[in-house]
Amino acid sequence: MSMHDDNVIGTDQTAQPRLAGRGEKARGWALRVGGIVVALLLLYYPAGMVWVHSLDDDPDFAVETSEGESRAVALAAALIERETDQNRWTANDPFFLPAAALDNMPNFQQGIIYALSRFAIEMSDQIGRVRGSSQVDDDLDSAAGRLKYPGTIWFFDFSTSLAPTATSEQQYREARRALISYNQRLAKGEATFERRADNLQATLERMSADLGSSSAVIDHHIAEGGFLIDFDADDIFYQTKGRIYAYYLILVGFRDDFKQVINERELGKAWDQMLASMRHAAEMDPLVIVNGAPDGQLLPSHLAAQGFYLLRGRTQLKEIANILLK
Repeated sequence: MSMHDDNVIGTDQTAQPRLAGRGEKARGWALRVGGIVVALLLLYYPAGMVWVHSLDDDPDFAVETSEGESRAVALAAALIERETDQNRWTANDPFFLPAAALDNMPNFQQGIIYALSRFAIEMSDQIGRVRGSSQVDDDLDSAAGRLKYPGTIWFFDFSTSLAPTATSEQQYREARRALISYNQRLAKGEATFERRADNLQATLERMSADLGSSSAVIDHHIAEGGFLIDFDADDIFYQTKGRIYAYYLILVGFRDDFKQVINERELGKAWDQMLASMRHAAEMDPLVIVNGAPDGQLLPSHLAAQGFYLLRGRTQLKEIANILLK
């Protein structure tokens, strides 16, 4: 073998350790970068959830109204704005957004919208027109229809079409604009708000019936049994909480809208007691929802406690409706 060949062999033997060292460094950097990416992903959802989460159940939530406007309608419009613009609407967030991992907030928000949709229906069918045979108010009809839109629709709904669609919050914002338009026309004397006792009585009866359906859901779930591991109990609790909270604020608004009827029938004390029961149910917010036995010593059922105040408020609603019948 020549001297030239010896030099080549020596060079190759020296290069091999250097190449091996570079490979180890590259793998080390790859592991570090991968670790950083994993750490960021692990922080992305928890941090994002904390940032977005807002269970806004302020019982003193209030709005200003102009002369002639309905306070209940104004409160409904303000609730929609708060949950779609001030707070983030979370029920339709896709999996790649942190709020998709939230549970209590989206159920609470959907409970609010459900109650508002029922209120809008009552406004269009009863209070917002002179008699059942008269024309339905266009703004109230639009609001009622849009608030029935599912709360889980994002920009795409692949179950119906591959094309983009209107999101839940877009529909609810349109409903808010319709309610505001109705209230503005009401202040000008261009819309109807029948402040009759029979209208109030019929509306309270339907609210009572809806709360009755909520209590039936609670009763069924308690009867099925559960304990610490119950992934449905908190969904039911916060959907019901949102529904009661929205009804509570609407009834606060009705206290002003139907002031003359309430005073004439001497319902002020009964109305305030009913509001107190509804407020108790709306304010409940335990750290962890437990569906234990209703008579449990250490871990009683939060659904049972919520159901008690719900049924108390419903009973008082029915009592007021019965007085209005006389």
